[in-house]
Amino acid sequence: MGITKSFQDYGVMPSAVISDGPVAVPLWGVTTMSLSETYHLPPIGSKGARAIVATHDDTITLSGVLVGTERYAWKAALELLAETSKRGGVGQALAGLVGANISGLILITSMTIRTDMQIQSLTFNVTAAKRDTIDVTITLAYMPAPGALGKLLDLASIGVGALADFGGQ
Repeated sequence: MGITKSFQDYGVMPSAVISDGPVAVPLWGVTTMSLSETYHLPPIGSKGARAIVATHDDTITLSGVLVGTERYAWKAALELLAETSKRGGVGQALAGLVGANISGLILITSMTIRTDMQIQSLTFNVTAAKRDTIDVTITLAYMPAPGALGKLLDLASIGVGALADFGGQ
């Protein structure tokens, strides 16, 4: 009985990508992803004009596996992204140069494309049963700036997802 080594075929599309402009972490082994949207309800009987505020809070939780010899580099990059997402990071500086209103991280998945994300929590686990892997759970909070860019990207992700589903048949 030999030791089984984990490997990754980097020729396939990752399940998710978390990016801050120049730093991008591909996640090939995403096992679960959940999107939670909590909507704010107005007080019963309220009238009149309301201030423009966010109508809902979104969190996305990804569970997956960092695989292969690069797993420690991906872990360090996720920790770096978690820290820089709180300060705006490189992505915000680059967005300012092109006139976009983006801050925080960019998350690209088949379910959604989101800008303005912040890593709320990271959990790493290793087990003897799964050699050369690190299990990771990432919770991201959607912290959008006022504007329509986030909604436009959500609509674009529907089109991209439909094209991916159509191409896979």
